[in-house]
Amino acid sequence: MWDKLPKPFYILAPMEGVTDTVFRQIIVSTGKPDVFFTEFVPVDAILSKGKPAIMQSLDYSEIERPIVAQIWGTDPEKFEKVAKMLVKMGFDGIDINMGCPVRDVVKTGACSALINNPKLAKEIILATIKGAGKLPVSVKTRIGFSEIQTEQWVKHLLETPIAALTLHLRTAKEQSIPPAHWEEIGRAVKIRNEMGSKTLIIGNGDVKTLKEAKEKVEKYNIDGVMIGRGIFENVYLFNNATRFKKRRDEIASDYESIDPTTITPTQKIELLLKHLELYKQIKGDGKHFQLMKKFVKCYVNNFPGANGMRAKLMEARTLEELITGAKNLDFN
Repeated sequence: MWDKLPKPFYILAPMEGVTDTVFRQIIVSTGKPDVFFTEFVPVDAILSKGKPAIMQSLDYSEIERPIVAQIWGTDPEKFEKVAKMLVKMGFDGIDINMGCPVRDVVKTGACSALINNPKLAKEIILATIKGAGKLPVSVKTRIGFSEIQTEQWVKHLLETPIAALTLHLRTAKEQSIPPAHWEEIGRAVKIRNEMGSKTLIIGNGDVKTLKEAKEKVEKYNIDGVMIGRGIFENVYLFNNATRFKKRRDEIASDYESIDPTTITPTQKIELLLKHLELYKQIKGDGKHFQLMKKFVKCYVNNFPGANGMRAKLMEARTLEELITGAKNLDFN
């Protein structure tokens, strides 16, 4: 899958409680990235009695391809078992989360904690590759745990035959607070080239537009860019990132995404309603309805009266109230 992507390529970052199949399908309609990732899912839960509930996080539709399943944990044997399951589920790739800095996750020794346990990290990668068979395995991680350690960490990871390596250009300790250390991605590319590795290098951190992403690609000679929080500011962010029959440079030479200020308030609310109705169709209007409120800011923004309308919608107590409230918004 990775080798067939256009260069450079752009990815919507996996975000817990955000990038589920509903939101990904909405993004397909506004401008599809070159690759989608699922939310990150623990291998322990997939192999537990609670499997039916957690498997919803791995739901996807055909229009979301190529789609990569992201998993995390600490037991290599479980990674191998889960990888075999993901192959049968038809995913286009498997990604191992070695970057999440959330304290409760780190305490288990998983995700970014693996930066301090390179031996286990390598065992997990090799076990996943074994279970994945011909399916490509990639890693998303950070440039260090408490301090920057790009060189030793990247070298260790590239000793394995992973297909792609995404680097969030902050340490786990930094969370998402200081500016991303983009100079470190250039160091990673240099290490990759010196090692003769074929692993694709992807940068992540503080990129809000395709224009910025293109600038990073050109400056650091990376293969692709992963964009996360920028999607909240502009759901049309990837609009010119899609390649079907045409090459991207024939679609938009400057790689810029649609300016959200050119989208009318009515169009934004129509898209919000589409999102709400799709959520209702796929997931119903049960206990997870509150999660939908976080998406209101994606659509009700950057137009006169948006703040007041958004506050009113946030008062909704049910999905139906939210849908009705969005339908009744007055722009006059």
